[in-house]
Amino acid sequence: MPQSHQFNQSILREYDIRGIVGEKLFEADAAALGRAFGSVVIRNGGRKICLGYDGRLSSPMMEKAILEGLLSTGLDVIRIGLCPTPMLYYSVFELDTDGGIMITGSHNPSNYNGFKMMLGKGGCYGEQIQNLGKLSVAGDLEEGTGSECQVDIFDRYIDRLLKDVEFDAWEKADLRIGWDAGNGASGDVISAVTKRLPGKHFLLNEQIDGTFPSHHPDPTVAENLVELQDSVAANNLDAGVAFDGDGDRIGAVDCGGEIVWGDQLLAILAKDVLAELPGSKIIADIKCSQLLFDHINKLGGDPVMWKSGHSLIKSKMVELEAPLAGEMSSHIFFKHKYYGFDDAVYVALRLLNTVAREKGGLEALRLSLPAVVNTPEIRIECAEGRSFEVVDEVLSRLSKTDADVIDLDGARVLSDDGWWLIRASNTQNVIVARSEGKDLKALRRVYSDLSQQLKLSGVTPPFLD
Repeated sequence: MPQSHQFNQSILREYDIRGIVGEKLFEADAAALGRAFGSVVIRNGGRKICLGYDGRLSSPMMEKAILEGLLSTGLDVIRIGLCPTPMLYYSVFELDTDGGIMITGSHNPSNYNGFKMMLGKGGCYGEQIQNLGKLSVAGDLEEGTGSECQVDIFDRYIDRLLKDVEFDAWEKADLRIGWDAGNGASGDVISAVTKRLPGKHFLLNEQIDGTFPSHHPDPTVAENLVELQDSVAANNLDAGVAFDGDGDRIGAVDCGGEIVWGDQLLAILAKDVLAELPGSKIIADIKCSQLLFDHINKLGGDPVMWKSGHSLIKSKMVELEAPLAGEMSSHIFFKHKYYGFDDAVYVALRLLNTVAREKGGLEALRLSLPAVVNTPEIRIECAEGRSFEVVDEVLSRLSKTDADVIDLDGARVLSDDGWWLIRASNTQNVIVARSEGKDLKALRRVYSDLSQQLKLSGVTPPFLD
């Protein structure tokens, strides 16, 4: 590959680098990214990083290409192989490296791929990602001869996941749990973990297959949980958990097949954390229900609303020393007893600790939360770049009214009986919308206001049943 190649700037995103393989993302882009990223690490005083890849068909070739670029800067690279993203994060801490790169398309369709990066023990996002593009364009790159080695940390990672399992409670509860890996990169991890857990475990789609033959690997979309719901019903399970393509998003259903959404999961998990660390700050993104923030406050915590985006949430956790954080998209981050990154299998184990202790299990925990009348995340596809334009247009119109607007991330508009949100996704070409009301009548009114704003920008929102 020519050393002069500059990677396609259109693959740069706010929190990662991604694109459709063979259309916008090529091996040469991966090699160029390796040269830029390696240069940044070395100039920051680093010497070695970890490198992992998910189960997509294009991931091995992308790993080979980015490795070439990294080595050309003089960086030493520890290859940890096929793994979920949280195992790559874990390796950076466990092996004490100066950063890491995970090759993954995350929850996107199978023809996508991309890169999630760590600089030091923190994320790489925003201006840091844009700077990689600038270095590549300028050709301002380090040159050297790095080294590579392979390290197997799988067993150490499994041991760490299991460290905080309350085995006595699980044995007493004799749990029956469904696990849907979605043919994603967490399949081998789930297989290994469940072999060591008490109770009975029913695995779905644990074979890693980058074509995702069973269903799309995004557990935040209801239709992708149908197979798990069917298994819960057919096998009389206490609960089911599901995972996205790279294992950092969790989905959950209770014994009746009801979905427990990301903000509800965070509310359930916050109770145990705040019992041990009363008064702690708990962070939730702007898409979460107002009832979550009120619930955290009622539990004696200090709720903090923040921008969506896994890197932004992790950085805010460090800033505020928060023990727990989460997003409506079901990225949940434990600093309490863990490292502060989004590991969906670890979250599942912590959740199931609580399920094992609770009479009535996950269903009882869900029903113990305040009743909500809201929509799930509504994702409306747009032409590339259009979603951000729509949000700007909405904010501009609202600025000329007396609306109560939180513009932290998109437009969250508050009223006496509810709220609505319009924001641009940072990972897909979609507008994300959500609304909530004190009752169904209020929800319909709030959603009508949301819909009107979208229509003014030429976007047709789905009909609210």
